[in-house]
Amino acid sequence: DIPFCYCQMIMIFLKKNDYKMNFPAELKYTKDHEWIRVEGDEAVIGITDFAQRELGDIVFVDINTIGDDVEANEVFGTIEAVKTVSDLFLPTAATILSINDAIDSAPELINSDPYGEGWIVRVKLANVADVDALLSADEYKAEVNA
Repeated sequence: DIPFCYCQMIMIFLKKNDYKMNFPAELKYTKDHEWIRVEGDEAVIGITDFAQRELGDIVFVDINTIGDDVEANEVFGTIEAVKTVSDLFLPTAATILSINDAIDSAPELINSDPYGEGWIVRVKLANVADVDALLSADEYKAEVNA
């Protein structure tokens, strides 16, 4: 007989490998794997489903640019996973308004809900029209070969 826990491990493996990545059409994306959702002259930014899967278990987010004006493609913070630390790049020029307080105590929200509760920062956009130059969901999907 196969032990019950072994069967559970196989089921978890199969579910994990059958997982379909999510690319919400209402968002814009960067080649650096950030997403942006515009809300008037402000926007919410996070990392993509693809990025969180590549990073693995996220354990810490460090944003030390609150209140700063940051240019497009500049680093606005870092994200730490169990095995690596990665820079976070701002999709467009903006002022960092706030960080998602929920990820301070529960950074795993970025893994479980990257487009919802796992958002990272809220910004005031320097020019809303700059977002139009970013990748659509289909373009980003092609970029990551998904």
